[in-house]
Amino acid sequence: MATMLPKQYEKTGCRPPPGSPPQLMFVGAPESVRAARAYVREFIAYHLPDLAPDHTADVELVVSELVTNAVRYGTEPGDSVLVGLTGTATRVRVEVQDPVRRRPSFKPASVERDRGRGLFIVEALAECWGVVDQPFGKTVWAVVTR
Repeated sequence: MATMLPKQYEKTGCRPPPGSPPQLMFVGAPESVRAARAYVREFIAYHLPDLAPDHTADVELVVSELVTNAVRYGTEPGDSVLVGLTGTATRVRVEVQDPVRRRPSFKPASVERDRGRGLFIVEALAECWGVVDQPFGKTVWAVVTR
């Protein structure tokens, strides 16, 4: 099946690269968590096809937790969240950038609260993780290894 390219690509011969991009922007809303998980699966299927299924599941869960935190605590209506992925068959680096400088923190254990466990999950699944301040916001990153 032939792909229809916009006129500017036909003239210059410039084509977008195949597969999922290494970064994708999502609206700062709860439904973006599901979309980010789908992006992870698509990215890994195309760029890291040798990644073990359990490793893929771990990366997906880390992205889910980091995007959830970014949406809940790092965005306001109209903001976006940037998710980036790079990796090999044994090591995947996840980056989630949001526009708020407030750093994530561990919440004390509570039986009354049904949230606040995201960073504990990231800590358990990632080899390492951290936060880097950006000119407008922050990037929370994690490295998930096999």
